[in-house]
Amino acid sequence: MQLIINGLVIGSIIAITAIGLSMIYKTLNFVNFAHGDFVAFAAYIAFFANKELGVHLAVAFLIAILATMLLGVSMEKVVWRPMRRKKASRTALIIISIGFALVLRNTLLFIWGGSTRCYDIPVRRGFDFFGATITHNQVLVIIVAFILMFLLHYLLSRTMIGKAMRALSDNIDLARISGINVDQVILWTWVIGLGLAASGGVLYGLVTAIRPSMGWYLLLPMFAAIILGGIGNPYGTIAGGMVIGLSQELSTAVLPTEYKFAVSFVVMAVMLLIKPEGLFGGAK
Repeated sequence: MQLIINGLVIGSIIAITAIGLSMIYKTLNFVNFAHGDFVAFAAYIAFFANKELGVHLAVAFLIAILATMLLGVSMEKVVWRPMRRKKASRTALIIISIGFALVLRNTLLFIWGGSTRCYDIPVRRGFDFFGATITHNQVLVIIVAFILMFLLHYLLSRTMIGKAMRALSDNIDLARISGINVDQVILWTWVIGLGLAASGGVLYGLVTAIRPSMGWYLLLPMFAAIILGGIGNPYGTIAGGMVIGLSQELSTAVLPTEYKFAVSFVVMAVMLLIKPEGLFGGAK
């Protein structure tokens, strides 16, 4: 039961961060390898606001999301949009994203060092749950993650911007000639995708130590969740994230803890061999 609870918590974080990565990939047609480092960036901004500025963690949460969105929008206007207009290849975009990931990670390392950090929040004793111990932070992570998933569902299914994002993911050229402001929708995709990444980063900092490489180690589980659920399918990504989180934690019952990230790779590899389109197919 303890491993199941831990798996649901980590799975929730993987799910919301992977949705953002999947949205950006499906809309812009390139893999943003810096996505994991945006996760770490948000965690450090929340830590800075909470620990060094002394603001409440809830306010630090919002500050981290806004700062991550601002960084993402700046990158879109300064780098990604000009590169798209120059018809840059997908390989060039991937190389740029890897370079930006290294810059961002080393910037965090330069400013805060390599030691682990944690938020300035009171330590409270967990409570028993069917023989397992669940902490208040774990409950908070699950609740916030599911609220974000519900809000994302509402946005994609009920709002004009959500429908426009889905149109772009299906066919960007057709969306453009249909009168959709493609550049504006792409900006919204970055805002929402990195907002989810930032939320996952702050929540991840609640249940684990904050360190510069935290987002990098989440990147493989994110890819595994996307492939497992079906590339471009946000609902499949949620399910994939939960499966990856549970499989990682349950694997520690028979394997050393340091091998649990390898479980993500095994699940991803098996899915690619058996059903490359994922359990839930492509974009929805």
